[in-house]
Amino acid sequence: APAWLRRLCGHLLSERLLRPGGVQAVVRGILEGTDGEWGALGGAGAEAAALDWRKCDAVGKILAACPQQCLSLEDYYRQVCPQILDLLHIQDKVSARQFQRVATTTLLSMAREQPELAERHLLQPLLAPLRRCSEAAELALEDLTAGSVLVPEAELGSCVEDMLKVYVVGNDSSSLLLGSLQSVLGVVFSLYSFAKQNVSYLRSPCQDILLWFLEKAEREQSLAVLKGLARLSIHVPTLHPQCQLRVGSEGGAAVIVGETISDEDEALYQKISLEQCHVESLVELLSHCQKSGLAGDFFIHCLKELTQVAAEDEAAPNPAVEPGGSLLELEQYQARQGRKLLVLQLVAALCEGVSDTVFTDIEQVQEFLAAVLQRACAHPAQRPGAAAEAQTLAMAMGLVAAVLGGAAQLKSSDFAVLKRLVPLLEELSRTYPEPLTQELASDLRIAICTHGACSPGTVGAAADGVLGRKPGTGAQSPAAVPCRAPSPSSPQHGHGSPSAHRDSSKGQSRCREPGASGASAGLQELLVSAYDPQPPSRAAALRCLASLVTQRDPEALRIQEKLLQVFLENVQHEDAFVYLSAIQGVALLSSDYPERILPILLAQYECPAQGTEDTMAAVTRMKLGEVLMRVTRALGDMVFQHREPLIRAFLRGARDPDSALRASSLSNLGELCQHLGFQLGSIIQEVTCCVTAIARTDPEAEVRRAAVHVVVVLLRGLSEKVTEVLRDVLRDLYRLLKHVVTAERDAATVLHAQLALEELDTTVRRVLFPPQTLEKKIVVLP
Repeated sequence: APAWLRRLCGHLLSERLLRPGGVQAVVRGILEGTDGEWGALGGAGAEAAALDWRKCDAVGKILAACPQQCLSLEDYYRQVCPQILDLLHIQDKVSARQFQRVATTTLLSMAREQPELAERHLLQPLLAPLRRCSEAAELALEDLTAGSVLVPEAELGSCVEDMLKVYVVGNDSSSLLLGSLQSVLGVVFSLYSFAKQNVSYLRSPCQDILLWFLEKAEREQSLAVLKGLARLSIHVPTLHPQCQLRVGSEGGAAVIVGETISDEDEALYQKISLEQCHVESLVELLSHCQKSGLAGDFFIHCLKELTQVAAEDEAAPNPAVEPGGSLLELEQYQARQGRKLLVLQLVAALCEGVSDTVFTDIEQVQEFLAAVLQRACAHPAQRPGAAAEAQTLAMAMGLVAAVLGGAAQLKSSDFAVLKRLVPLLEELSRTYPEPLTQELASDLRIAICTHGACSPGTVGAAADGVLGRKPGTGAQSPAAVPCRAPSPSSPQHGHGSPSAHRDSSKGQSRCREPGASGASAGLQELLVSAYDPQPPSRAAALRCLASLVTQRDPEALRIQEKLLQVFLENVQHEDAFVYLSAIQGVALLSSDYPERILPILLAQYECPAQGTEDTMAAVTRMKLGEVLMRVTRALGDMVFQHREPLIRAFLRGARDPDSALRASSLSNLGELCQHLGFQLGSIIQEVTCCVTAIARTDPEAEVRRAAVHVVVVLLRGLSEKVTEVLRDVLRDLYRLLKHVVTAERDAATVLHAQLALEELDTTVRRVLFPPQTLEKKIVVLP
């Protein structure tokens, strides 16, 4: 075209652009050739046009450039930017994708060319609904009543969708965009957490926005944001404390002004519930960031934070105990305690949610180990309540040994990373109060410094313990560790009885006799390791013994009474991995030899060991109840000949003074009835009388709930046979359920009773009014 025509067309387009609705008109005019293609090609042409990125980029650059006849760049942005944001809201499905891409390209171009003007006229209006309810906003609450809508559902949903189109789809990780998004990430996270607890379409876009920022930002910036989302810092403004999220009618959410809670207990409950919800949402978010290593870095940061908080807590006095403390000191002490609890909650949730693949390289493993070892150096396990820290230290040192166990695969750079642990291991070997840990720390230091060329026996034993390998397959059997360990203290702490240790020492001496066979020596080593003071080694030995029982090893079956004693003593151990391994071993032995072993288990379940505390005895009996139920499942139909002893044992447990044991016994009773096919025989009267009395008179809600649950299990399992099997007691059970529905205060118990009544009503109706069936009969006349 001639130059004069191009100038005239450009002038006319610029004039139209500055008028109301001009941006949309100009975009349609430029892309109208594509509209013709749409009419000719139908849906395929529309899809092809939507994928034409070059045309969208060209239109975006045209809109981002200020026309020559416009006197002020500020005026141009003020007139055009609101229209550009309106392009994101085009509802026409055919042209919406093109308009949205044009709007995104224009916004990104403006942000690169004029960042200040783009932030003022584009990003701030885009994020305005979220900033309005942010913690950093100054709300005139005196002008707003409780329950008034601050951000409507439609506006909030449109804002989140626009952010997804601009930030995630646009995918421009400039500092301006990351900074503007960071200012509202706290509100987006609150919205994500809220949507996670409810049914809302906002969950997916909020998650995509959060993950996009964590991926594109620098690692330090991402960690700082995660700290803010976890409420460990104030750098990320969250939802205003006076604002609340409410479920919308269209599947979204709205922000309202919350009511002030006058009840302190209710306010505390709401706060704790909200914190728990945020922690769970943060862990789920981090579960998507494990490949990048961000989850591992944040986990290590939380461990370091835990060490720092504990050090501050020990250094600062407790003003609640020491006289003369000021109110400010008391508030600071309470703030430290709250922060410590929050960090503990985070560490526990991360261990449970993302611990299996949280570390992606040896750098993160080293940082994790350094955090644990530094904590052990600062807080030696010599004060009450330090058993958990000692177990964590043992697992960490076992992990070092396991890493060194694959020294052939380690590179020089890996050993350079591991050498950062040498000063901490040296300090542990000098200052830690336990001799065994001192020796292991010294041996690990030697193995690291020699690049695995010199690996003492304790290193192989620790690696076997943490990896769960069979002792004797590593560098050295774990039996070498308890040989030098001091004798354990008392059986109530799970370390075995003195007689067991005498047997263990005899077994150890036998395993060194030259005439002993290899299999017998290995079994004796396992018996010794079953009393190892380190829980990983002890649990690994118990697992190996259980495996020998499964394989029906002749040497193991010959000493089955000794194995049963070992397993039962370890059932009392406080470590979950140890006592669950022992429970598995007892269950395997009992399922193979029920006539011999079940009477022993039932006797211990009914009469706990003398000299143990009531709480410890109740916990041990509940563990034995789990053993009995595993044996019941394994026996299958053979359980019928042990029916009455099992039922009577659980009935006695249902009358124990400990409420947890009563509830556990009733739960076991219900499951036992299922395995028996509800063929209880004459003992049905005792079961129903016991359950009825407990459901009416027991002071604990969880016990009453368990009793009603047994009735529900009976009614559901018997189905149409209920009128035959429970003929004599059916009326009493019906009256019990009606009593529970009308007089019970516990909502869960009432719900169980209502379900049981519905089940009973359905069953009785089927018995009284059987469904009529039409039958066709053909009679042959003579």
